[in-house]
Amino acid sequence: MEDSYIIKGGRKLAGSVKLSGAKNAALKMIIASLLFSEKVVLDNVPRINDVIELLHLIRALGAKADFISQNQVEIDPTSLNLNKVDLLYASKIRVSFMLFAPLLYKFANCYVPNPGGCRIGARPIDRIVDGMKNLGVIVKYNSRTGYYEAKMTGKPAGSYRFSKPSHTGTELLIMLSVFGKGKITLENCSHEPEIDNLIEFLNDSGAKITKKNSLVEITGVDKLAFKRPFKIISDRNEAVTYICLALATGGKIRIENIIPSHISVFLDKLKQAGAEVKEKENSLFFEAVESLKAVSVETTPHPGFMTDWQPNWAILMTQAQGRSTINERVFENRFSYVEELKKLGARMRFVENKVDKPQEHYFFNYKKNKRYIQTIEIEGPVKLHGGVLNIADLRAGASLATAALAARGESVVNGVSILERGYEDFVGKVSKLGGEIKKI
Repeated sequence: MEDSYIIKGGRKLAGSVKLSGAKNAALKMIIASLLFSEKVVLDNVPRINDVIELLHLIRALGAKADFISQNQVEIDPTSLNLNKVDLLYASKIRVSFMLFAPLLYKFANCYVPNPGGCRIGARPIDRIVDGMKNLGVIVKYNSRTGYYEAKMTGKPAGSYRFSKPSHTGTELLIMLSVFGKGKITLENCSHEPEIDNLIEFLNDSGAKITKKNSLVEITGVDKLAFKRPFKIISDRNEAVTYICLALATGGKIRIENIIPSHISVFLDKLKQAGAEVKEKENSLFFEAVESLKAVSVETTPHPGFMTDWQPNWAILMTQAQGRSTINERVFENRFSYVEELKKLGARMRFVENKVDKPQEHYFFNYKKNKRYIQTIEIEGPVKLHGGVLNIADLRAGASLATAALAARGESVVNGVSILERGYEDFVGKVSKLGGEIKKI
């Protein structure tokens, strides 16, 4: 199986990138399409491994789902006939946990295993399960089988306040509430643009959902009706990856189809670092300067600096003048790339960062008796050289490929199927920017 890149780095990359559809919106909307009783068509769906795996999973449940053109997917839920999610498929993709919503409405009970996906730390599944229970769903975990068993005896009703914002939890409870009884209120919800995109899709199909800041209110309806192909927003994580890629190599880039407000905090940090940022219509232009300045970041949920952005920011900071830090508050295992980058000559180290009230400071479930190192320090600029790198998670994978393209000489990046879970035509887009990259 082809699962490695050979990269010859050291070139200044320049050109234009047209962003693909957002992975984190497409996956959720494909699952939300199973709430319908008719065919649904989604536009701007990225052809990435995660989408392909989800479509396989949906077909395994009896429904029909496939690409009908390059970036258009048709989902027909009318033949859905299984209420148990296959363990193998679910182990490959975390979003499988959201199948609770359509399966409960179709069968009143269902079985969903612990989700898979990147191992970047313990996910707050308990918040999601608590939310389901508060809306009236009976949920039990069977430790013998590894499955969550859920049952719905009536329409969901009530309210729920997340102890800490949960992206996946917010979306799942919205889906569960669409056909709920009366008005359901969700508090302390996540703010991500992908959630707004999901709400827009459901409302366009007849749902009654309002969102104001972290408050979401859903008034139940009897059914959803498909009207027209719905277009998924562009992928802001992909935008950040290619911006950092171009700037780390000393080049310049134009990003098409980006909504600037979706990456506003990232743009602010770039400007602090001294990069040139220009906005024109639906495009953003970026150009490296002779000497970037080191800028520290701290990850928080949107509208803060995203955890998905920090691995790419780390690469950019290896080329910046001075010392910077990255403080990771969202996940407790997001630095798999650090030891890999040291192979290329990066000067990075873990540092202690004691904070008051860590249970409140961190967005993951902080355990008192466990030791966490959530901060790294980066010194730059350094001249990176080639090496052999191994990908452990999706966003780290993109950062390792970026580092290899910025480094002098030849590198081998292994485990690229993980990267391709979230990036459409990565090799093709990098090649158009002038990068030397080949999949083997």
